[in-house]
Amino acid sequence: MDEGAPTTARLRDVLERAGRVVITEGSPADVDSADVARTVVTGTGIADLSRLLAVVDGGTGDRCRCDGGPTIMVHDVDDRLIACWTLHHRSGLRGLGDSDADLRDGPALTEWLAGQGLTASREAQARLAAQRAEEDRRQLRWVQAAPAGLREAAMDVCDPPGRDPRTRSDRLRAATVRLTTLVPRVCPDGVERVLALLAWAGAAAREPTGGLKWYDLAVQQLLLAEDPGLVLTALTTHSPSPAQLDGAAQLFASLEWTGAHGRQLPEPLRSTLIGHIRADGTEPMRFRLRHGYYGAERSV
Repeated sequence: MDEGAPTTARLRDVLERAGRVVITEGSPADVDSADVARTVVTGTGIADLSRLLAVVDGGTGDRCRCDGGPTIMVHDVDDRLIACWTLHHRSGLRGLGDSDADLRDGPALTEWLAGQGLTASREAQARLAAQRAEEDRRQLRWVQAAPAGLREAAMDVCDPPGRDPRTRSDRLRAATVRLTTLVPRVCPDGVERVLALLAWAGAAAREPTGGLKWYDLAVQQLLLAEDPGLVLTALTTHSPSPAQLDGAAQLFASLEWTGAHGRQLPEPLRSTLIGHIRADGTEPMRFRLRHGYYGAERSV
């Protein structure tokens, strides 16, 4: 199809010339496989499909590089292929114009496909819904772990509004600046501030999904902005809690810290942190320990 903004009118123009529409489970590379489920739409069913495939005119402005699926192949009355579309993340249409386009009613199409025996979209949407729910729970745990007086600012960092990537990035940057400005006001004492931030950073260490999210990195950057001597003093002049030691394990393994200060830690902090990891550390902490982080001898 000629490039241009995807619209429902363009889609219906194509489907009005259709003799049959073949929809196969999976990407375009799989359409000829005998193992791929498929359905064929003809007659009045094409008009029904046209309504289900209605898109938000103008498209998203983006074109994802993943294969997408199911694949929708439109043949004219002479059985010539005149269009090939795919569903993008099971909620958008690709191939109609110069960018992906959101479906006006993705759930309705998903249920219709399931009724035709193509259940992968419904299963994928269920998995995505479960992932979003877990991400929401993780964000809530992070906000709840924030020091008193910082939770509202944490919420802004955690989920800045806006769908447009550039707008969202700008709002995230502004929210991070607000958090950075607020932290010393809420925690003016340097040692108390470092210990509070370490406990907050430690929340990420116990997340089952692993890895650091953008909001976890915001706390890590706050710690990296503190004087390194103050960080070490806070941990050596107080008895750090398990959560604070979790946060320290994250901080002292970061590329920014090791790049500037190496992997060695002074005693007795070194022994305290290594003892914590050996007794109750996560597998990522123990992996770093085996590879010589925190001043430990390499064991691999």
